[in-house]
Order: sequence, then C-alpha cells, then structure tokens
Amino acid sequence: MACAQPARGDTGLGDFLRSRRAAVDPREAGMPDDGRLRRVPGLRREELAMLAHVSVDYIVRLEQGRTTRVSGSVLDALADALRLKPDERDYLFTVADVTPGAAGTAGAPTRRPSQSEPAPRLRQLLDTMPDVPAIVVNHRMDVLAWNRGAAGLLTDFSALPPAHRNLIRLTFLDQSFRALYGDWQRAAKDCVATLRMEAARRTDDAALNALVGELSVRDQDFRTWWATHQVRGPSQLVKTYRHPIAGTMDLDVQQFSVDTHPDQKLIAFTAEPGSPSEKALHFLLQWSNTHVMADD
Repeated sequence: MACAQPARGDTGLGDFLRSRRAAVDPREAGMPDDGRLRRVPGLRREELAMLAHVSVDYIVRLEQGRTTRVSGSVLDALADALRLKPDERDYLFTVADVTPGAAGTAGAPTRRPSQSEPAPRLRQLLDTMPDVPAIVVNHRMDVLAWNRGAAGLLTDFSALPPAHRNLIRLTFLDQSFRALYGDWQRAAKDCVATLRMEAARRTDDAALNALVGELSVRDQDFRTWWATHQVRGPSQLVKTYRHPIAGTMDLDVQQFSVDTHPDQKLIAFTAEPGSPSEKALHFLLQWSNTHVMADD
C-alpha cells in the first residue's frame, strides 16, 4: 500500500505476513518445542514454510518484497497456516492483487473511481428518516451527507470544514468527538483496521494516503496500531455513546451498501426497542430538531 511516509516503511504483503506470523502461537499451530530459544514471538519462517508447504526461501522473498508473483493456491495455504480470519484472508489477497480462489498469478487490480458526492436519492432517504440518525460515507469514512439526528448524535458536520468531515480523523484528533465513545480505544482500533483494509484496496488514493500520513504524525496510538496490520471489513457493531445532552446510549451501528455507488455506505444508528437507550435516543432526536442542522 502506498500510504504517506510516516506510517510506511512496509512492503504491503511482506509486512502483513510478518505481523501475522508473529501473532501465531507455535504450540497452537502444532509446532513441537525443539529446545531452541525463540528470539521473536510467533512462528519462525521455516515453521510457516512447513505449514504452508512452500520453501523457506520463498517465505523470505515474499516478506522482503523480492517476488511479485504469487498464486491464489499459495495464498490460501499461507492463510490457513497463519489461521487468518475472513477479513484478514481478504486483506492478504488484496495486498497480493489476487482474486480469492484464483489459480493464476497476481495481476493488476481493478480500481473503481472514487465518488465524493452522495447519490441524490440517498440525500432524499436521509430526509425521510427523522427517527434514525444516519450518515452517508465513502471508503475513507468521509461524511458526505447526514440528517439532523446524526448531527445531534455525533457532531454538527456543517460547522466543520469539508476536509475535516471524516469519522476516523474526528475519532483521533477531535477531543469532543473522542469523548462520545464509551470505549474509545476499541472504536479507534476498529477505525484503524477499517482504514488499513481500504488502503490495501486503493493504493493510489492520494486523499487516503494523506489521511494516514496526518494521523501517523499527530497521534502515537494511530502509529502503533497501524503497524500491527489488523484489518476489518464492514460489520454490524454495538457502540456505547456518552452524549452530553442525552446521556449514555448503546446503539446498533448498521452499514448498508449502495448498489449505484459502490464507494459509498449508509450508516444508521438505532437502539433496542423499549430500552433506556431508545428513550435517550428519542429525547436526543427531539432536541436535534430545534438545535442542529441537517445536510442541505
């Protein structure tokens, strides 16, 4: 991935393989104790090579970025040996530019152009959701559109410069936004993992690279977590928000893809029916109707 220099120094596939190799417990992988001192955590290169049925030299060349041709079957074997989760397996194939399940060698990835304007019908949909805070974001988590409820829950996006309307940037660099999270560290790590996944898919995205660079320079936690190569794709989450007006709320954060704009997602925030969180959210929505602005 071609990210900004402060967060880089990696070889994409090579760094990911090293980080995942270090995360595997040799005993759980069935490696016997041969009495040798382990100078670093995780699997040795020769152990990974044995589990994946490839040569040690091939592992070395992959980790050092000295080979650009790798088959889908080898990646499958490496993913199995490293016990990768589904999102991590997808990321492995992405940074290697191989379609999962493909038998051939790596080729040029397919890139979709980034779309910075929300689909017009999404704006209309947001306006018809007065009881559900909702936003539209792109792959960088730039907030492209929002309704009044989302502005009340998260922040008044209209008061921010367009370049600062980014959920990940706000999570790390805006103290008021950061204070909204009941578990900021978990939320922030999820942000890094999501950004890492998207960065692998869009190595030529200058704005994404600039975001990674800015966060790497300005936040030590981001630098540390970026280096772990944790990845995560879209998923349904439950997050706790500590809102200064409505109090504490546990909200489902649901993401919906947009067929006509594959680069964009609609994110909606809902509460369990009949719960204290639903009552708090209802109060917040009533307050938002008179105190905050929706996207025009």
